[in-house]
Amino acid sequence: MSRLAVAILLALLCSHALAVIETYEFSSEFLEARYYQLSQELRCPKCQNQNIADSNAPIARDLRALLHRQLEAGASDDEILAFMVERYGEFVRYRPDVNPQTAVLWYFPVGAVGLGLLMLGLHLYRRRGATVSDAPTEAQLAGMREALDELSRGRKP
Repeated sequence: MSRLAVAILLALLCSHALAVIETYEFSSEFLEARYYQLSQELRCPKCQNQNIADSNAPIARDLRALLHRQLEAGASDDEILAFMVERYGEFVRYRPDVNPQTAVLWYFPVGAVGLGLLMLGLHLYRRRGATVSDAPTEAQLAGMREALDELSRGRKP
């Protein structure tokens, strides 16, 4: 393998070493635990499917610093979440509150499963309710045989 290929391979393998690791000093272990719990619950506005703890986006870094400042200032979890929602919308939370704007998000899956079960139940009920009387009569069978014979001969019934 050429030296250039080896250098590129090593650069790719070591690229994660360039990532910035942020450390914050907390006044108590309780605040640190709350920080990690809240940073897991808050979604990065830029990355969309990463929480702010896992994102390397500049806005996620700013949100982590803001979260640290608010926790040290004595803000409650509800106050911090309310501030983030006010600033970035309900999207910033992985588990948004139930309100008229997010009701579909919370209740649609339950309603869809319930509707599916209802339809399955109706289908099984109707299928079980089918009786022998629903079978074609001899006269109907004779008419079907006659129509098939005419079709096989190339004529339309």
